[in-house]
Amino acid sequence: MNGHKLLNSRRLSVAAFSFSFAYLLSFLFEGQVLYSLLDLHGVNASTYILAAMIAHFMGLLTCGLFLRSQAAAKNMMLGGMSLCLVATVPFFFAPSSLWLSGLITGGYFSGCAVAAWGFFLRAFTPKNERIKSCADVLIYSNLLMIAVNVVAMNRSPFIGLSLAILCLVTGIAFIWMLPAGQENGQNNTFKNKTLDGIKNPLILLCLFVLIITINSGLMYHVINPAFEHLPGLVSWYWAVPYIVALAIMRNLPMTAKRSRILYIGMAMIIGAFISFMLLGRNTSDYLIVDTLMLGACGIFDLFWWSILGEMLDYSDNPAQTFGIGLSANV
Repeated sequence: MNGHKLLNSRRLSVAAFSFSFAYLLSFLFEGQVLYSLLDLHGVNASTYILAAMIAHFMGLLTCGLFLRSQAAAKNMMLGGMSLCLVATVPFFFAPSSLWLSGLITGGYFSGCAVAAWGFFLRAFTPKNERIKSCADVLIYSNLLMIAVNVVAMNRSPFIGLSLAILCLVTGIAFIWMLPAGQENGQNNTFKNKTLDGIKNPLILLCLFVLIITINSGLMYHVINPAFEHLPGLVSWYWAVPYIVALAIMRNLPMTAKRSRILYIGMAMIIGAFISFMLLGRNTSDYLIVDTLMLGACGIFDLFWWSILGEMLDYSDNPAQTFGIGLSANV
């Protein structure tokens, strides 16, 4: 009975994070809905995007300072995503100071909500299954993001914004259904552990993530703009290789050496940049470059998300560990 209850709680936590993260990917964090709205109004995007990114980074980094329990994590996720909902409403209207303040507010509290999910990942997913839960939330959130992006880029940014808000509201509903005080016995074993015990491995992981993030940042600001004349294809295919890579990694046998997959990912990134330099800018060239680049990003993302998931047992504050680790990816 307890196993069945834990499985249901795990599914709830995956659904809650997936819908909330889909809103984040499609709108708040360099999402195509946000870009489409800024372009529609002829607004310079750089200030808005940078403000949201810095605020999100600070939310991830500082959330663990004031969260100490699973109940507090649930309240943070509920309150944070509800504030994001309020902060998104002004984007249905003409640009104003509410846009920038909304992005800063939403960016910070969405970062806190993402970090807070570490409590639920630890509580409801066994250690050896966390790579699958991490893969699930990344796959589902990116599938939802693709649907929102296609509408925003090919139909109307306002319809896309409405769909992003629908994802957010659905995520809030699932968060509300999450158990607030349930911790399994394995977690209690580590209640007195602090971040000091995993500080050095966490620093090394963050450095690795930071280096890879610089490469993926080039994708956003160099590669994607080079193919902006293919909006129909880019709107739906962009994240497909990422999702496929996640699905492959998720279903590898537990005995598989994932370090070898990292070498494949590194080779794919190198191949993507070489292809970008040598090939043209037509449809087939985009498919080659994007497949290599986003496939590699899927490999690396799941690698460090799953490592962070395994580290959660060795700290009494999963939000702090999860938030600090993911902040390196901003």
